[in-house]
Amino acid sequence: MSFFSPAPLPKSKLGFYRKLSTAAGVHVSPIALGGGNIGNKWLDAGITGTNKDEAFKLLDAYHDLGGNFIDTANAYQDGESEIFIGEWMKSRGIRDQIFVATKYTNSPEIRDPNVAQKIQFSGNSLKSMHVGIEGSLKRLNTSYIDLFYVHWWDFTTSIPELMQALHGLVLARKVLYLGISDAPAWVVTKANQYARDHALTQFSVYQGMWSILERSFERDIIPMARDEGIALAPWAVLAGGKIRSDAEEERRRQSGEKGRAHYGGAQWERTEDQIKVCRALEKVAAEVGAKSIGAVAIAYVLHKTTFVFPIIGGRKVENLLENIEALDIALTDEHLKFLDSIAPLDLGFPHNLIGNGFSTAIFNNANGYPTYWPAAKPISPAQ
Repeated sequence: MSFFSPAPLPKSKLGFYRKLSTAAGVHVSPIALGGGNIGNKWLDAGITGTNKDEAFKLLDAYHDLGGNFIDTANAYQDGESEIFIGEWMKSRGIRDQIFVATKYTNSPEIRDPNVAQKIQFSGNSLKSMHVGIEGSLKRLNTSYIDLFYVHWWDFTTSIPELMQALHGLVLARKVLYLGISDAPAWVVTKANQYARDHALTQFSVYQGMWSILERSFERDIIPMARDEGIALAPWAVLAGGKIRSDAEEERRRQSGEKGRAHYGGAQWERTEDQIKVCRALEKVAAEVGAKSIGAVAIAYVLHKTTFVFPIIGGRKVENLLENIEALDIALTDEHLKFLDSIAPLDLGFPHNLIGNGFSTAIFNNANGYPTYWPAAKPISPAQ
């Protein structure tokens, strides 16, 4: 075989890899496989998962389709998610092929009745970070983590303590890239500026809740990410299963299957507003020839801005195949405007007064008519 022969075409568009962000040159699949359902230690909390055989089938299918981006956390399924992923990578001999993201701030010890004092296993402190990374390395059976997240902002740890400690993990090569999840935009900006000022490693990925049913992510997080040059890894893109057709909801009601209700204590049925959005997704799905409205919902966030890598969970291979259909869907600007109109977001003050940097603000109109450079366009998932 020639050194210059092109690589074989991947089995799916998961194998058309994208640069993670302007701050991270590594190339990953455009959709990450979420590890929250890998393992079954949360059954007592009403959260379904997978046993080892089911998890391995899902992981094998994702990898076989070209997927290389797996997202987990030390606390997922009380640590069993990391254990199963680590055992799978070792058994397949593919650790270095996979880009593994995990997190600290929670930990498996939080739900362990044998751990009497749990305070050191939670929060953003150096102590919590130390026990978190060491536990993750052991459970994942690896010497390094590709992407290490602060799972959520605790409002008590200082920026210097956090960024100095995280940089130490990078210097030790226990961690390659840094991310932050579920934190205010100002925290990310302040932390990255501290890192720049002190020649430390910056955050290159932000993870948070974003879907067509929950768009507040667009208010401050997306503008911050554009300015910082970091990627976005949204979770709950399918709104905990709330994005479904009327027929699917009726089927669940009749069968008694129902659905998840653990996020925020919400009921498993959709609200009237959520039903309107789902019907709009069905309309767009029919126009673009998509089989699944969930795939349209994933395509929606992929089209909204640059460097978006949705995290998609699920327990079955058929769920995975339905979701990656999003990579074959091209939405027009008209589609996006229509969907936005059904699920409107009030950006509020000061955005509705000063604009967003890509359109003329009210005050500028009084002084002249500047022409703004257009925002960078995302990669069309269908390309």
